[in-house]
Amino acid sequence: MIKPLASRYHPSYRGWTKTRRRDTTEGIIGAITGPLARPQLLVLGRHDRDGRLQAVGRTVPLRPDAARQVAENQAAAGPGHPWTGVTFASAWGSRDVLDVRLVRPDLVAEVSADRAVDQGVFRHPLRFQRIRLDVTADDVPPFGQGLAAAAG
Repeated sequence: MIKPLASRYHPSYRGWTKTRRRDTTEGIIGAITGPLARPQLLVLGRHDRDGRLQAVGRTVPLRPDAARQVAENQAAAGPGHPWTGVTFASAWGSRDVLDVRLVRPDLVAEVSADRAVDQGVFRHPLRFQRIRLDVTADDVPPFGQGLAAAAG
């Protein structure tokens, strides 16, 4: 919140400015919406202490160039995907469910995220930045580690 030091709250008056700090971090792409050839958004995860892939958030809809980049490097999941049978909410606190396609969880995406994290899960949609072909799923920060522990 940005405001003058002595400023008081006044209803219906926009004298204060709310800002959110965004940082970049990585997540493992575990599912997408839309077809493999044109993914619409990504569901990302991180491994917990026991090595299980836990969902940490989803992206906003991908731009066409980003969707192409993901599609060129992504493959459908084989049997035994860790999220088989799992459902994902379409938004924080929503009961609506995303229609997802599971993908091979070995591709890492760099995303921009704000600092609102609740029990290891990002509260707001993430913004896709790029595919990280230079890192592996093992290089992604563990589940529950916030942005402060994120890889650069």
